[in-house]
Amino acid sequence: MSDAPDRAAALRAYADETAGCTRCPLAATRTQVVFGAGNPDADLLFVGEAPGFHEDQNGIPFVGQAGKLLDRLLAGIGLERSDIFVANVLKCRPPQNRDPQQDEIASCEPHLFRQIELIQPRLVATLGNFATKLLSGKPVGITRVHGQEQHVTLGGNPVVLYPLYHPAAALYTPSMLKVLEQDFARIPALIERSAAATPAVPGDEPRGEPVQAAASAVEQDTVQLGLF
Repeated sequence: MSDAPDRAAALRAYADETAGCTRCPLAATRTQVVFGAGNPDADLLFVGEAPGFHEDQNGIPFVGQAGKLLDRLLAGIGLERSDIFVANVLKCRPPQNRDPQQDEIASCEPHLFRQIELIQPRLVATLGNFATKLLSGKPVGITRVHGQEQHVTLGGNPVVLYPLYHPAAALYTPSMLKVLEQDFARIPALIERSAAATPAVPGDEPRGEPVQAAASAVEQDTVQLGLF
């Protein structure tokens, strides 16, 4: 499906479909599914961890303090929410904002890969450990790979994967704001470079089906809220 209006319509239809999702126990504790928001034809997709309190109430990802910082970081590179799409690994808020659990990730993973398939972004920026490990298919934590692009296949399409610290990390550790700003500063050039068709790299592992190893790795290497 290559026509942008068709893909946008399919994305809206899929959002309606997932609004009643009951694949995991979070369906019993959420206020609503937080599907994602932004430009359905975006070249840049951000993937965070899970909705928090404010997201659960509003139905829109990144509307709390971390979202305000994300907006600031975007403005610093000449972008705004209407230019991008934002989603999360989980579409429902975990109770007390605890870390996502392995069964929840496995249940929600197909929703994220379907979004990627429909949006067809050229650059996917993962925010924090959970998104980075899931979409890279590797157990390496965000501290080691932030700011280092990878070439992967997601939703059947070659994309550049760009791991970043979660904006909430800078709320807990203000010194990380400088690191985030430096990593964000590379995004415009990465988008420009990825505007040409990104060839699949030999050895790339296509991502798009639930992978038990990736979910297990997420659990094994987390630091406070999975943000670092």
